[in-house]
Amino acid sequence: MVRFRALLKKRVKIIHFLKSVFLCLSIFTSNKFNIKVEFLMSTHGKDKRVFRNNHDKQFKEFQEEIQIQFTNIKLLKKAFTHSSYVNELHRKPYEDNERLEFLGDAVLELTVSKFLYLKYPMMSEGELTKLRAAIVCEPALVEFANELDFGKLVLLGKGEEMTGGRTRPALLADVFEAFIGALFLDKGIDTVVDFLEKYVFAKVNAGAFSHVMDFKSQLQEVVQRDNSGILEYKILTEKGPAHNREFVSNVFLNGAELGTGSGRSKKAAEQHAAQLALEKLKSHLQDTNTPLQPE
Repeated sequence: MVRFRALLKKRVKIIHFLKSVFLCLSIFTSNKFNIKVEFLMSTHGKDKRVFRNNHDKQFKEFQEEIQIQFTNIKLLKKAFTHSSYVNELHRKPYEDNERLEFLGDAVLELTVSKFLYLKYPMMSEGELTKLRAAIVCEPALVEFANELDFGKLVLLGKGEEMTGGRTRPALLADVFEAFIGALFLDKGIDTVVDFLEKYVFAKVNAGAFSHVMDFKSQLQEVVQRDNSGILEYKILTEKGPAHNREFVSNVFLNGAELGTGSGRSKKAAEQHAAQLALEKLKSHLQDTNTPLQPE
């Protein structure tokens, strides 16, 4: 009986000892886990702060480049926030740029339409519509966005990032429209027009969409309508390497020079010459209301 009690007492001590060991182990493991979690959270938080600081710096540089300072910087950032980024962070759907894209599309249509209406007073409704469609179509908007490196500013979800969303044409075109919408809300229509004058309308003025306008056909139509004479095109010079050729063309009416244009191909140079001649001819017709008589 005495031996049994001694053995029982010994077993109780062993059980208490084991409990103490398990308690120490659990405390150690828990502390180690908490330290690891705290480390990961602090590292993640640090990464987020670095990303935020870098992104803020990029937006600051972007505003300096376009020489426009947004009053509401959140509106600017929203224009570059893709739905995949919002979904990944479980934010509200309206925090992405889709509503700004809707607005920007309408603002672009209006401003481009007004620009074309004033620039080409003799162009028909059908031609104006065709030209506007070329300026606001996806490939053109992507070109405008790439010129300003919009892709690097876009906030994307990880999945969209991994599948090349930053360079996806449809995404860049949407971001350009969203930016125009944000610019309109923050600065008004005049600032939008100033921006477009620099980055969009300047390309129209330089003949970037001459393949749509077909100035040669327009010039021929005006000359035939007024019985002004015969048009003739001549390539004046061509220079540069084969991969970067530049041509200069003259257009003559009854032997008298009407315009001189340049381009990367003979066709482009002739179109440019026809554009300048057409502007000269239209100006003469508006001022005198009589057919042009070449000097």
